[in-house]
Amino acid sequence: MSSVQRCPECNSINLTYDEEKGEVICNDCGLLIEEKMVDTGIDLSGKFDKSEKKGRGGAPINMQKFDKGLTTNVGEISDIYKLDTKQTRKFLRLKKWQERVSTSIERNLRLAMAELRRVASYLNLPTVIGDEAARIYNYVLQRGYVRGRSMESVIAACIYAACRSYNIPRTLDEIAHASDIERKEIGRTYRFIIRRMTIKVTPSSPNDYISRFSSILHLSPKTQNHALRILKKANEEELTSGRGPAGIAAAALYIAALLNDEKKTQREVADVAGITEVTIRNRYKELIDRLGLEDKMKLTELEKKDKGGSKK
Repeated sequence: MSSVQRCPECNSINLTYDEEKGEVICNDCGLLIEEKMVDTGIDLSGKFDKSEKKGRGGAPINMQKFDKGLTTNVGEISDIYKLDTKQTRKFLRLKKWQERVSTSIERNLRLAMAELRRVASYLNLPTVIGDEAARIYNYVLQRGYVRGRSMESVIAACIYAACRSYNIPRTLDEIAHASDIERKEIGRTYRFIIRRMTIKVTPSSPNDYISRFSSILHLSPKTQNHALRILKKANEEELTSGRGPAGIAAAALYIAALLNDEKKTQREVADVAGITEVTIRNRYKELIDRLGLEDKMKLTELEKKDKGGSKK
């Protein structure tokens, strides 16, 4: 209660103290006699010092954890064994019961989210892809679509669906290599998921792979732009339909590198794109013949010979 006993305006003792607002009000004249700051537990100023820890806020919600990071665990095994014998037994028993009372969905999510973080880290995917894949897996799990399928194949399919939703170029072969699941199984599960969830996924474009392959191969921006122009012409000639986007993109980069005098072998380009050298050669021949690039390639070879002869 406030130390004020009388109203300074009308000298009345009929006062009311509001605990929520921290105010002392005179009931006779209505004067606000005293106003105190009350700690409501919420910082309303909107100003935070970057150097100070946000103790009130707590850890952010993490979609890539089975409990979104909100569950309090009994403790880690390493910490429990630091206690005395009696306390160690007690907390080990509590930890065991905490695991026993968890539902089958929670146990499934605990294993699945760990696998998701592993694959996403191996593929060097951004956090938004991992969160989207976790959201898709939660949806699939809650509706019982996981039954009859391995957890690893469903996780791989969810990651591939998230990559396709955000136009992040990752091939099925890359995800199959990261998750150690067959490519066909991932593709089958992926088609099942997008059909059940009615996800609208745009077809993968060869243009999406150009910047990534160029970065790995250390090609110049000029070569990258040249490859994009080749793909544009190939699209106009309908050479990209019915063919793997990674193969078309790799062949266009290989041609652009040759035209710009950047030495890259078919093996190097094939390894980066995750395809075979035969695919590179087939797509290379198609682009050269249909786009009329054969004369340019011959001219480039002649210029190289002339440069070599002049040096001698």
